[in-house]
Amino acid sequence: MSKNSKLTVLGSINADHILNLSHFPRPGETVIGTQYHIAFGGKGANQAVAAGRAGADIAFIACVGADDIGERIRQQLAQDNIDVASVESVENESTGVAMIFVNGEGENNIGIYSGANAALTPACVERHQQIIAQADALLMQLESPLESVLAAAKIASQHQTQVILNPAPATRLSDELLALIDIITPNETEAEILTGIAVKSDDDAAQAAKALHAKGIETVLITLGRRGVWLSEQGNGQRIAGFSVKAVDTIAAGDTFNGAFITARLEGQAMHNAVRFAHAAAAIAVTRPGAQPSVPWRAEIDDFLQQQD
Repeated sequence: MSKNSKLTVLGSINADHILNLSHFPRPGETVIGTQYHIAFGGKGANQAVAAGRAGADIAFIACVGADDIGERIRQQLAQDNIDVASVESVENESTGVAMIFVNGEGENNIGIYSGANAALTPACVERHQQIIAQADALLMQLESPLESVLAAAKIASQHQTQVILNPAPATRLSDELLALIDIITPNETEAEILTGIAVKSDDDAAQAAKALHAKGIETVLITLGRRGVWLSEQGNGQRIAGFSVKAVDTIAAGDTFNGAFITARLEGQAMHNAVRFAHAAAAIAVTRPGAQPSVPWRAEIDDFLQQQD
């Protein structure tokens, strides 16, 4: 794949309401926050922004509410080098919302109202099938209706469009869907839900990857937080370490990784180099607060990598 390879992202758009607290409240407990702000998020949008800022030629299939925040998000996405022609505005529905608590350690707890994201139906996918058919790769997550993810994967496989799935939030998936995926990028929790194997070590990661290969998936990347990523291609596995940085919060770290990874692959970078590129993007993102505001631009990623060599 080359510099002019096309990427399509299909997924969710949310307005993130982020409250920083010293610790997560227990049931019945009220904790006074230290900081509150609204940022644009949603796994689909985060990954689209990560790819757009990293330099991908990208179109985004998604839905927002016919409200002020939905329009503001569309405008922002366009500024992030994303083709938003296939981001639909849904009447009488609000743009998706995520309520996020961040504790003193930078960990987060999230509750989501899907809103307009629920309107990303198989019929909506059909309306935009040409964008999937013409793409070199299709990147998806699981904040959209599962039947729509499956419909998009079927269109992609009919047109030799590579399918990358970030199976988050964690949920069980049908063998029918798994068989259509070329690259899957679960974290440890998601890998365990998909395979039944608890991923506590590199050996566990290798076993979980093997189980996913058996479902027909050629390439498995299990993200291991600070320990990096377990990369397994057709059963040959290795752990690729990440970069050590001081995290402010981990919101959108995985999304940044996914968007940057597929951008590097579409440019023809070798798998190992693409993972390093994605690690660099995610490392920068965790040093900044919020979802999309934390996502780095291409020049920042390149500079970061030069400083590591």
